[in-house]
This record gives sequence, C-alpha cells and structure tokens, in this order.
Amino acid sequence: MTTYLLAGGGTAGHVNPLLAVADGLRDRDADAEVLVLGTREGLEARLVPERGYPLLFVDKVPFPRRPGAAAATFPRRFARAVAQARSHIRDHGVDVVVGFGGYAAAPAYVAARREGVPVVVHEANAKPGLANVLGARRAAAVGVAFEGTRLRGGELVGMPLRREIADLDRDALRGAAAALFGLSAERPTLLVFGGSLGAQRLNEAFEDAGSAVLDAGWQLLLVTGERSELEDPGREGQAIRRYVDRMDLAFALADLVVCRAGAATVSEISALGIPAVYVPYAVGNGEQSLNAAGAVRTGAARLIPDTEFTGDRVRSEIVPLLRDREALDRMRRAAASTGIRTGTANVISLVDRALGRALGRGPGSPT
Repeated sequence: MTTYLLAGGGTAGHVNPLLAVADGLRDRDADAEVLVLGTREGLEARLVPERGYPLLFVDKVPFPRRPGAAAATFPRRFARAVAQARSHIRDHGVDVVVGFGGYAAAPAYVAARREGVPVVVHEANAKPGLANVLGARRAAAVGVAFEGTRLRGGELVGMPLRREIADLDRDALRGAAAALFGLSAERPTLLVFGGSLGAQRLNEAFEDAGSAVLDAGWQLLLVTGERSELEDPGREGQAIRRYVDRMDLAFALADLVVCRAGAATVSEISALGIPAVYVPYAVGNGEQSLNAAGAVRTGAARLIPDTEFTGDRVRSEIVPLLRDREALDRMRRAAASTGIRTGTANVISLVDRALGRALGRGPGSPT
C-alpha cells in the first residue's frame, strides 16, 4: 500500500487542485492512504475533512517579506514546522510528498528531503510562489498549469480540475442549465462572474451596459457575488444571481465568459473550450495577467485591464464581439485546441514516475 502526503492550502487556488489529485488517487486505488498536510488557519481546515481525508497540521509560518520581528523569529518557527512535518512523514510511513504551494508546502518539502522521501511539485499560477520555487530545486518531478511558467524542471501538465468540470458535457446539460437560470437554451448566453465575493468593477459595467447585451440578441447571466447589492432589473433574457453553487451548469450555458483571471478560472474555461474576456484583478503581483497570457496569445481570449473596464468598454468591445460569429468561432477553436482536461491524471503520472525512480523500478504505477 502506498501512502501519499499532499501538502498545501491556505486558499482555494491551492486546496482545489490538491483535492482533485486526492480524489484521483483514491479513485484509482481504494486501499491507498491519502493524507493531507495543512494549517489550522487555511481553507483546507474545513474543506479537507469535508471531503473525507485525514488532515495533519503544521504551524503557519509565512516567509518574511521585509526585516522586522517576524524575520528575526522566522528560522526558529520554520524549523519547528519542518520538525512537525518530519514527524508526520515518519509516523505514517509516507512514500511520496506532493506539494501544491501555500504555507504547509515549504516545510513539507524540506522535511521530505531530510527524510529521503521523493517530492512532486504542482504550480497552479503562471508566476510561481516562493514555496514551490523552493520545492522545485530538488523535486523528483515538477508540473505547471501554464506554458511558460518559470520553474526549475517544470513540465506542462495543466490544472487538476474538479470532477464536475473535467467530465462536463456542455451540450448534454445545456437544457438543464437554461432551466436552472430561467433562460433559453436556444439563445447565446454571456456569463459574467467575479468569484465568490464578486467583482464590483464587472457588476457596475454590466449594470450600465446590460441592456446592450440583450439588444445584441444575447442573454446575460450575471453572478454578482454574495456581497453585492445589485438588484435584478427584471429584463427578459437576463438572470442575476448573487451566488451559484453549480458553476458547471453556468459553464454549460455560456457561449462567452467575462471574468477575472485566477489560475483555476482560466484553466477551467480553457479546458471547456469557452471563449473568454479576462479582466485581471488589479491588486497583487500581476499573476492574473500572466495566467491569462497564454489564452490571449493563442487567440482563445481577450484581455481588458481592470481600470479600463466600464460600461462604455462593454458597448465598444464586448457587444461587437457578441455580434461577430466568426471571431467567436475562432476563439472557440483556439480554446478547444489548447485547454487541458487531464491535469489530474497528468499530475498522478508525475507521482508514479517519482515513486518508480525512488524504488528503482523506473516509470510506472506503484504496487
């Protein structure tokens, strides 16, 4: 029996691909032991037990960004987290560590190296995080979600996707999706969303220009986010929802998507072959623009900076695109040719290869 330790968390961007791989490992071998290493503060503290996996803890120790008290105490606190991870590896007889970035990943990488356990790294963003930069230096295998990601030894494997996305048959579910949102399956639909908390910039732009979308012969499905106070104007062909827990059905109905450019979002939309207009979140290190760059380069998507996204921009760029069937068809073909639905299986293949090398068998599934 093989024991896998999947390390990562903090945000959904780290937890969701981790859980997709955990599910893939469990589906393949019900006798395998799949453990997760995380922190008590991260999103994994809720999501991992809900999915039925044992969750082991290490202290949350952020890398210091500047001199100060946190930097002075970092070596001691990080050494403690590494010791905790080493104890988990020994106590459970871990055969391989698979890291997805986040606070739990860095001590797991160091602990695995000191215990002689192979490491596999998966990087979800086009711009790697510090933990994965550290882990990739001595990893047995490194997978990246986006082509061009600068990470030592990185191989393009795509994003491990939620099963409902990876297996989605959009055509088969289009009718059910239209019924759920009170729209027509016969008319093209523009899907706009900004994540669970929404995106005020997108909401305001489509509050201003939503009627122009309808005038172009399209329907509008606008997911505003739970904190939004935007009210439904009651137009026929328009549906406003604060939250959607069946995004697979929203994607099944979508013929074009306007949204932010988080790594999972870009990967899911590309995998499903849906044309997109990305409006990257303006705060942070610019990673959302980098996440979207590959899709834009291949012609599967367009990009509009956040500061330029207004109702006028919707009318001047989005609405003409809605009327240009040939341009949308080109974008759709480009997305279908570049999207990757097999990210989970690809990461598991890296894990098998690392295990094979560690056991001297060469590539292949563990026995």
